[in-house]
Amino acid sequence: MSPVRRKPSDTDPVREATIGTLRDVMDQLLGLMFDAGVTVQEFNHIIRDRAVRAAGTRIIREYGRISKSRVAILTGLPRSEVSKILGSVDTPSRTSFGQSPARRVLAGWYDTPRFLADSGEPAVLPIFGKRRSFERLVSMYGSGIPVRAMLDELSQIDAVECLAEQRVRAKSRVPIFTGITTNAINAIGERCGDLLQTLMNNLRTTSPPLFEATALACDADREMVPIVRRELAAQGASFINGANAFLKRSRRRPGSASSVKSAKYRLGISVYYFEEEIDTSDSGSRAKVSRRRNLRRQRPTRKSPRSNKRRTADLST
Repeated sequence: MSPVRRKPSDTDPVREATIGTLRDVMDQLLGLMFDAGVTVQEFNHIIRDRAVRAAGTRIIREYGRISKSRVAILTGLPRSEVSKILGSVDTPSRTSFGQSPARRVLAGWYDTPRFLADSGEPAVLPIFGKRRSFERLVSMYGSGIPVRAMLDELSQIDAVECLAEQRVRAKSRVPIFTGITTNAINAIGERCGDLLQTLMNNLRTTSPPLFEATALACDADREMVPIVRRELAAQGASFINGANAFLKRSRRRPGSASSVKSAKYRLGISVYYFEEEIDTSDSGSRAKVSRRRNLRRQRPTRKSPRSNKRRTADLST
């Protein structure tokens, strides 16, 4: 009797590629989770909640009404859990998709004429004052953040410099948040969300894609890394300044006819630099990792009567 041949399971290359991409993204998010003390249980709750709400939004957009059964089919979650999540209050971590207060303050410093010097550069401002001061700048663009807190934050990220006689000077238009701070974490969500939205848009649409490009070198010399990092940071800052000036012209003017009829659009472009050390060492030159020695509790051995007699005889001689 000939053996029964079993057909190999059909593989879905798109699904497999998607799972691989999710793993790559998750590796970076897990590092943030561990640093911030978020547990896997908490993340599991977040992903289930966001999946149900995202699926519900998609179904409403496609069919005009919500269907809990379709949400359950799309997410793979029980219908009872879908009903529970949809019946709860959605509390997103970000209530708006605008710029962070620190970014708005710096942008206002560079763009508002009353805070510019005659050369067109950001003026050196007194920290306190009712008219042309850093305090007035923060009250206009800081979304209620106290002036001292904003000054400490911008000083910590080296975006401003405190001078003598309680004056402050702008050093960078772009705030780069480092360290485990709320602003740095919010920047991760904002930047990653925008990048993924662009990539997903280009994945789904057949119209002209949104701009997305990467310049990459996989064999850079170690001695050139600081030079490249410094030069690309300068070029990136110059490009962002030009992009900001261009985007200012796209803003709608209050009271115009177009501002009433047309919808608003959120436009922007991000530039970021990345570097990663590639391990080129072979397996033979790697340092050997000492293995931990397992310790076992040993039971005391019982001595036979014959051995005890032999030991007594040896001692008597």
